[in-house]
Amino acid sequence: MSTPDDRVRGFPAFGPQGGHGQFARSWWGRAWINAMEDTALDLRQLKQGRKYAAAGRVGTITVSPGRIAAVVDDQEGQYRTEVRLAELTGDEWDRFLDRVASRAGHLAALLDRDMPHDLVEAADDAGVHLLPGIGDLDPDCDCPGWELPCRHAAALSFQASWLLDADPFVLLLMRGKGERELLDELQRRNAPRFVRTGDDDSPPERAYADEPGPLPDLAGFTPSGGPTVPGAPGIPEETFALLAANASEMAGALLTSQPKLTRKQDAVRLAAGHAEIADRLRPAASGEDFDRAVLAWRHGGRAGLEVLETAWTPPPQAMGRARAAFAEVVDDPGQGLEVERNRCTVHGTGVQVRLGKDGLWYPYRDQWPAGSPEADPGTLFAALLG
Repeated sequence: MSTPDDRVRGFPAFGPQGGHGQFARSWWGRAWINAMEDTALDLRQLKQGRKYAAAGRVGTITVSPGRIAAVVDDQEGQYRTEVRLAELTGDEWDRFLDRVASRAGHLAALLDRDMPHDLVEAADDAGVHLLPGIGDLDPDCDCPGWELPCRHAAALSFQASWLLDADPFVLLLMRGKGERELLDELQRRNAPRFVRTGDDDSPPERAYADEPGPLPDLAGFTPSGGPTVPGAPGIPEETFALLAANASEMAGALLTSQPKLTRKQDAVRLAAGHAEIADRLRPAASGEDFDRAVLAWRHGGRAGLEVLETAWTPPPQAMGRARAAFAEVVDDPGQGLEVERNRCTVHGTGVQVRLGKDGLWYPYRDQWPAGSPEADPGTLFAALLG
């Protein structure tokens, strides 16, 4: 399976915007503009650059690690201009990605093309400065002007704020990593870990990378010289053991700062881990398709249940990746793929893959969850259609 390289992205030229245009609607786009304006030595160049940007004088924009570049039209000719921004070091990327991976909401926000304040603040606390400050933007142009920035670099910077408004991954690319690369690295950090809890022949139990480590299962806790689980007057031993195990799971959720579960979600979670009480939990599911929800939780946990119940609109690049992966694994070019929001359905097969807000792809067959999620949609297409 080939891996697309998204470390170089091209954006078509913006047309004339009318008037002076409006730049930097997002707070992070505004931070970009401030970094340029606060460093400028000649405010007249900024004013002219703003006019050039609004008039559509900037050509196709290319973004790659450490730089953003374009050709800018002027009455005197065309000039190649670029603005450079230092890439993050490997250690800085590790610290930043660890912060993103520690909060599912951060990744979901990025996929929704949002840059939360708390994500940037968390990165700053880790010594990683995502947004440029005074002196961080380094303009360059082959025009004869000496100003920093010249009107051509200023025009490019103003238009760059539109790109940042629409997609914060543009900033992350300038800092050194493309969206696909970032999502793959986050997946490696959040990939399920497998731990054995019984004898050598027992199947592994699934734990998650965002947990602080395997938590003790109180139902199996055996203190030296003591009983398996302390008894409780009037409560059968097996019932008390179940309550203890549930308390352990809920403590784990609190330790990882997961949002509180709804009544239905909690019933599904319990049934997924304890099949013997599933029938008693059905009334709490409010008449929903309980078995399907339980299966979704078994395969993907809370994120798997969300994928089952909620459709959302991911960025076009993500679904384009699914189309490309599908084309590589099918032999019959007439076997069509229908893409609707975050769901990709293979015509006439019952096969479907769904993209979750965690960046993983979830397999479905005949509208039922069909296995564990994968980072690569092509892997799922190959398995489901093989």
